[in-house]
Amino acid sequence: MDWKTDWGLRGRMAFTMFLLFALYIVFVGVLSLYFEDFLFPLVMLGGFAIAQFFFSDKLALRSMGARTVTAEEEPELHRTIERLCQQADLPKPNVAIADSRVPNAFATGRNQKNATVAVTTGLLQTLDQDELEGVLAHELAHVKNRDVMVMTIASFLSTIAFFIVRWGWLFGGNNRQGGGAPVIVAIAVSIVVWIVSFLLIRALSRYREYAADRGAAVITGKPGALASALVSIDGRMDRVPQEDLRDGSSEMNAFFIIPISAGFLSRIASTHPSTEKRIDRLRELEREMETA
Repeated sequence: MDWKTDWGLRGRMAFTMFLLFALYIVFVGVLSLYFEDFLFPLVMLGGFAIAQFFFSDKLALRSMGARTVTAEEEPELHRTIERLCQQADLPKPNVAIADSRVPNAFATGRNQKNATVAVTTGLLQTLDQDELEGVLAHELAHVKNRDVMVMTIASFLSTIAFFIVRWGWLFGGNNRQGGGAPVIVAIAVSIVVWIVSFLLIRALSRYREYAADRGAAVITGKPGALASALVSIDGRMDRVPQEDLRDGSSEMNAFFIIPISAGFLSRIASTHPSTEKRIDRLRELEREMETA
């Protein structure tokens, strides 16, 4: 199978980002009606957003305790990624490893030329070569589809909303007589904004996982290998101690091959579709490739 532009994914990305920006413009507009001295914190938050965009890869690696490794340190891992990049027509990303028993992988970086693919030691110990290639190809598909950039932008928009409320409280509520009403309005608006953002980001995130699974199948030609890897990772998750799962930085869930979840609510709010649904789609794709 040849790599084809996923116009469904691109359309969803563009539409979601348009709605998010429109949502936050309305959010800022409403808050500006209630708070004075709003420009300074807004400029500060804009600077924060820009910094987060350019340094998101380093922040992500640090949060996971991952370190960049050279080809001399991990020659086989580097060779595998280099071969997959040639098949995917991508520049080779940086390679990182996190010392964690949680079997997982993620990609980070603002664009294809500044990307990093990271794996945990638990993943390397869990998967065979074909399964590992499937997971790495999945992460490279995220890079090729520019998922990391879009999800980073979407996530820090939510962060900005949170700080706007906090700064609005400090800069507006204290400078206005009867300042309780603006605070109540800010809280009410922020709740609505957060709920809408949550639904938009989750819908996009789940679709992009299906797209990355399909991309991995195209890169490797082995959808069954990724399906097998998902089964292995999911089964291993159940045997990892809970303290290791908590140390796995659940805020990184949107970027993991399989999210770290704990409990019913986490599954409902997951950034990923269920492993069972992903495996079913991969098996169906495998049958299509066999009969093509």
